[in-house]
Amino acid sequence: MNALLSVSDKTGIVEFAKELHALGIKLLSTGGTAKLLADKGLPVTEVAEVTQFPEMLDGRVKTLHPKVHGGLLARRELPEHMAALKEHGIDTIDLLVVNLYPFEATVAKAGCTLADAIENIDIGGPAMVRSAAKNWKDVGVITSADQYAAVLAELKAGGKLSDKLRFALSVAAFNRIAQYDGAISDYLSSVTFEAEKLSESYVPQRALFPGQSNGIFTKVQDLRYGENSHQQAALYRDLYPAPGSLVTGVQLQGKELSYNNIADADAAWECVKSFDAPACVIVKHANPCGVAVGKDALETYSKAFQTDPTSAFGGIIAFNRTVDKAAAEAVVKQFVEVLMAPDFTPEALEVFKPKVNVRLMKIALPQGGASAWDQGRNAMDAKRVGSGLLLQTADNHELALADLKVVTVKQPTPEELQDLLFAWKVAKYVKSNAIVFCKNGMTMGVGAGQMSRLDSARIASIKAEAAQLSLQGTVVASDAFFPFRDGLDVVVDAGATCVAQPGGSMRDQEVIDAANERGVAMVFTGVRHFRH
Repeated sequence: MNALLSVSDKTGIVEFAKELHALGIKLLSTGGTAKLLADKGLPVTEVAEVTQFPEMLDGRVKTLHPKVHGGLLARRELPEHMAALKEHGIDTIDLLVVNLYPFEATVAKAGCTLADAIENIDIGGPAMVRSAAKNWKDVGVITSADQYAAVLAELKAGGKLSDKLRFALSVAAFNRIAQYDGAISDYLSSVTFEAEKLSESYVPQRALFPGQSNGIFTKVQDLRYGENSHQQAALYRDLYPAPGSLVTGVQLQGKELSYNNIADADAAWECVKSFDAPACVIVKHANPCGVAVGKDALETYSKAFQTDPTSAFGGIIAFNRTVDKAAAEAVVKQFVEVLMAPDFTPEALEVFKPKVNVRLMKIALPQGGASAWDQGRNAMDAKRVGSGLLLQTADNHELALADLKVVTVKQPTPEELQDLLFAWKVAKYVKSNAIVFCKNGMTMGVGAGQMSRLDSARIASIKAEAAQLSLQGTVVASDAFFPFRDGLDVVVDAGATCVAQPGGSMRDQEVIDAANERGVAMVFTGVRHFRH
């Protein structure tokens, strides 16, 4: 058996080659890999000896030769193929170990030149991988060090690779080539070409949206069904998921997550991780129905639950702090579909153990703690339309006190300003049109997803009344401007004393005048938070 090893990332290659040699497998290699193996005392034949043609063009040409590709592509069961190999003195290559030039890592570096990017486009490696993967019935192709152990286990057990493993390796190889070519296309499609600036040191400008989008996602699992039982569904994740994102979580117990569970869980998780202080978010049908900050998990949950106990039934709950026994004992009294947190104490897990259907998700904090959670934010949002895709940068705008512009005679109090920032953060995660009443770090009424902002304001008031919460002295955040004064009158009639809105309406002055008339404070944020 002959194995050709040619790797850019040499992690584990020496140990793997030693194992292959011990199994009596002849080693072929190229360039730096061959030198490394020889330096470690392994008998290795350079590919140039096999092809009788030296590496050339700074290594750009070394394996593009019939004695390499013939050995990879020949079908062993076809006499005419084997005769052709014999006629031309070509040996079969039964195992190919290749990983590619680090194109993705290269272009991710700040200041990457176009010349560096181009030089890290692998040619010979993908060509060999495709040849070996196409001929999977006869050739095992390894494209990642993660595959070494499985390959060695089968070789040691039976002296050859099973059809099942060779096919799986082939699929992984073609997937890797697709990922690689997609990354190259994404990069080159984003480059603003300026011929007059071309030089070895030229760092090109890159468009935010490339000329071709090649998003690569890997399947995590099939789902029982989609949004409705007659729809089929599966969960995929980014090829390189961000730390602290939902798909990096581990389910500790409970039933399998459904399509709707995952969609709602993501809404809750994205909202809760936007807070630095201990926070709890309860989501129902993609909308926060209760959000609060407090001193610990128990207090945040108790406050969030008060907002809308009816909607919280069967909801999705997310914490941005470890869930302890006290918080677990409060949550377990209610019907909850999914509970997420960075961690759970052993005592909390014991509380939930009898509730076998409750889905517990542990999503590890990124390195650096809660303040590092912005690493896990999506950089882009995508939405399918008929035969198309809408792409936009994600709404990751954060509002600071300095961004608020007071437009009324009455000034907000320091307490109201803090509640406004809290309410504004919540409104960003509520479906438009969104109206959010808050006080003392908790939501008091949430109106979501209405065609009229006026209706959202009325619904928020109705929900507060149903929860027996007084809206006197609350603040209100509106995700977009009030087109007329009637929406402002509704929230003021309900008890609000301070309102935040983006501004930008033709009738801004009319609404400002109404706020002054009603004796409430109003601030403009200068930015809106539509969420469709």
